[in-house]
Amino acid sequence: MVDQEGKQYEKILQFAPFSSAVDAGFWSSLQRKKLEDYHLDESAKILRGNYVINDLDGLPSRFNIDFDALDGNSQISKNCFNCKGELHNTNTIESFKALDKQKLLESIGKKIWENIVSKKVAEEPTLLNQFILLTFADLKKYQFYYWFGFPALCPGRSIVMKGPARPIADVFTQNQVSSLQESYDKLRENCAVPYFLAKITNEKVSLDHIRNWDSFYEKNTDTVTVGFADPCTLLNNPGWPLRNFIAFISFHWGNDLKSIRVICYRDRVRCGVREISHSIIVEFDTVSFQTDFPKCVGWEKNHRQKLGPRMVDLSSTMDPNKLAESAVDLNLKLMRWRLMPELDLEKIAQTKCLLLGAGTLGCNVARLLLGWGVRTVTFVDNGVISYSNPVRQSLFEFSDSKDGGKGKAETAAAALQRIFPGVNSSWHNLSIPMPGHTIARNEIEEKTAQETVEKLDSLISEHDVVFLLLDTRESRWLPTVIAATKGKIVINAALGFDTYLVMRHGLKKFTEISGSSEQSSSSNVSCSTIPGHMLGCYFCNDVVAPGDSTKDRSLDQQCTVSRPGMSYIASSMAVELLVSVLQHPMGADAIADTSAGEHHLSSEFSSSLGLVPHQIRGFLSRFHQVLPASLAFDKCTACSEIVLTKYVREGFPFLLRAFNIPKYLEDLTGLTKLMEDTKLLDVWEFSEDEDSDAL
Repeated sequence: MVDQEGKQYEKILQFAPFSSAVDAGFWSSLQRKKLEDYHLDESAKILRGNYVINDLDGLPSRFNIDFDALDGNSQISKNCFNCKGELHNTNTIESFKALDKQKLLESIGKKIWENIVSKKVAEEPTLLNQFILLTFADLKKYQFYYWFGFPALCPGRSIVMKGPARPIADVFTQNQVSSLQESYDKLRENCAVPYFLAKITNEKVSLDHIRNWDSFYEKNTDTVTVGFADPCTLLNNPGWPLRNFIAFISFHWGNDLKSIRVICYRDRVRCGVREISHSIIVEFDTVSFQTDFPKCVGWEKNHRQKLGPRMVDLSSTMDPNKLAESAVDLNLKLMRWRLMPELDLEKIAQTKCLLLGAGTLGCNVARLLLGWGVRTVTFVDNGVISYSNPVRQSLFEFSDSKDGGKGKAETAAAALQRIFPGVNSSWHNLSIPMPGHTIARNEIEEKTAQETVEKLDSLISEHDVVFLLLDTRESRWLPTVIAATKGKIVINAALGFDTYLVMRHGLKKFTEISGSSEQSSSSNVSCSTIPGHMLGCYFCNDVVAPGDSTKDRSLDQQCTVSRPGMSYIASSMAVELLVSVLQHPMGADAIADTSAGEHHLSSEFSSSLGLVPHQIRGFLSRFHQVLPASLAFDKCTACSEIVLTKYVREGFPFLLRAFNIPKYLEDLTGLTKLMEDTKLLDVWEFSEDEDSDAL
């Protein structure tokens, strides 16, 4: 043989085989199908695969199995081509090994051959690219053994090339290349087929569907030009899909032809510019195919380039708990990848949250913390689930309220684990001692109260954030005091009928050794810039000590009566406020945004997530909210220096006086004298009758 330059040339045409690429989600889908649908059924299942023609140089000819390949609804891009296949999933590894692989390959090869002989391929060219996937799924170990077969029909002798493969630019003029590209696009609009007929007339290249062979080419033509969408990126070899196309041409028209020229069409976008310059042209003498079924090859080689199966071990990812963890993280990672590269997800995940209250607010806050990727949530509550709770408290069900009701904290922790097994949720049944709720002066009750205080102190020490989500105002006092002495972030949420308050407490810089807190003169603070450690707590706006808010109150006054949507709004605000604090460069020391009116809509963001206010006060009846901020009150009954110092130095004896003596905290902090001096006692007593749990 001689090439185009008259030199002696003889080379066997070789084809680049497919290299399978299976999406990890496919194995999850196969696992589900096996357990829910297939059971012990080993019959063939319809499978969809595809290959692309726009890969970069040097990459193998990828054959893709997507996560939805078993559903039959795969959506593919312009330069992808669907292939129909069969999944053969065996029940045991022994069956997988013992199966007659050649017989299985030939079963698909015969279907291809029959479609060639009957010319069904002319109407549906994708029938030339049928494939097999043989699998065994070890669902206990999450290991999957698999072997791909891409049946290819072999001619009676080797295919000899008439010259080396040549870049398309060496064969076609630039005008012909442009014409080829335009004709190909037009053909693809009408039919998404991987094969086509080609004819070159001067500077024009015309393409057509392979069904029109007899009318497209002139009679007595001994050399034709055809083309196919080539997934190969090699400079000297066409891709695997050409093999069965040659069989189709040779069987029907081989006797009339001397040679075939093939456009190995490759289409890609590089640096934003589309090009087909890496396409190649190969030409070879025709070969004959016998009328009987020819030899069939096509099993894929493994990673060692030997004929044999492959195995993928997904034990670290296929476990449902780990899959859930991966899925939970995915949304957050996409948020970071697409919108906020600076988002510190690890900091959020490592934040340990203590939820005081497992009722309406507690349940919703816990669910939202999961959504942000928080991994440690601890519930504290001493209540039981009543029949009225499940419709408002999202972690409980009707069955939880039967037989006297299950404990709220324990049930909430268990429900959180069911929702997301990756969370470390725990619970404690504690009744928090409160000012105004007298503790009997006997050894047993005092010891019980002291143990509760010690446990609460320990829990607050072990966590990074304390959420105050309790029913009454006075139940928030003790955790406010303890958290302030330990410098913990405190997020408070309270509900009224159609109003809500969400706030962060000022982060006290309290030193236990000296028993003092760092205070700055309020005269040096701008009204528009209040540092985080100078912000007030929940009790700073009160001029009376917290007392028993349930005494002498009717049922509607004892229960939290609010519009159903209030808890969801307040809970979401509480969690988002925490995350904004965590993502702020200054953390809990972040200066509070005090933008007035609508100015907060245009004020500059100080963190990646936006504003970090001190308080969010919402009015649902007007669908309105405001963002006030206030300084810490030096006579506050919860976070003032004298209260914190007393707690650190005296401990439980100090608390016992606060619990049992109604005016003790007011006298200690100087509120009694303040009220006497200002003669506003009646006004303050009136405010005590308001719904202080709301605002």
